[in-house]
Amino acid sequence: MSKEFLEVQGLKKYFEAGRPSLFSKDTRSVHAVDGVDFTLRRSEVIALVGESGCGKSTLALLLMGLEEPTAGSIKFEGMDITHLNDHQRKQKDLRRKIQMVFQDPYESLNPTQTIEEIVTEPLLVHGMLNTPDREERVTKALEDAGLKPADVYRKRYPHELSGGQRQRVVIAAALVLEPEIILADEPVSMLDVSIRAEVINLLAELRITRQIAVIFITHDLGSVGFFADRVAVMYLGRIVEIGTMLEVLEKTQHPYTKALISVIPVPNPRLRHERIILQGETPNPINIPSGCRFHPRCPVAIEACALTDPAMVTLSKTHQSACLLLVK
Repeated sequence: MSKEFLEVQGLKKYFEAGRPSLFSKDTRSVHAVDGVDFTLRRSEVIALVGESGCGKSTLALLLMGLEEPTAGSIKFEGMDITHLNDHQRKQKDLRRKIQMVFQDPYESLNPTQTIEEIVTEPLLVHGMLNTPDREERVTKALEDAGLKPADVYRKRYPHELSGGQRQRVVIAAALVLEPEIILADEPVSMLDVSIRAEVINLLAELRITRQIAVIFITHDLGSVGFFADRVAVMYLGRIVEIGTMLEVLEKTQHPYTKALISVIPVPNPRLRHERIILQGETPNPINIPSGCRFHPRCPVAIEACALTDPAMVTLSKTHQSACLLLVK
């Protein structure tokens, strides 16, 4: 079986945004995800990076089957899962195999349930409540999420825990189903800086100890520098650069990626580099710019950038970027 067990090709999601005026029959669409291609291998970590509104979270919802794609395909273990309904996903065990960790641990947990009830609930939903190893699963999930010993936390309620501990409970609730992929949507953005590294380290450990693949969604490229195998940079619904962490950080090709890297804080002030401050806001996804969608904000754009939509250029086996300046 191919190591690339999740394959995404030409994936699009357009949301109808109504008509531009009362007298127009044409409808407008928000191009939230607009032609995304990538693969994910077993136990691999891909960081999906980009500004707010670039389509990262919508892409995660498409992979979870919580949104219906407008076009394109999603294959899991060679099986086309693009248009499966909820019943079909449960039949094929996809709901268990692909789990999501959301951004806000304060909103993700039911305040009326104990920690044990929260972590046990996914087993109930998936008809696994009466499995003989239920308690063992819950204990292992809590302890693998860093809540040790599990008995200390079982009878507590969310309000008795810190933000970092709550996010560990969210992760434990995903782990109890023994998933193969975790979609982590900005899982540390609501946490204190001192706690963020602990949660990222936890996910790094889980990909090794549990052989779990992780798609780590973030707007902060600096937070995944030691954690991700590959980085996919999204802008306005598309991946504009993808490669290994080393390639993206040290052999950066796309001007947008360079701008993201330039604002990563560095611990040594003597190593400060010039920041690239992009002009203006990200364009409205209803009105995608002609040509390269980044050209209105690009500091090195040429005349052709306003006319030609660049295709991905292969720079190495693992490194691709979509920029006209790469075309010889």
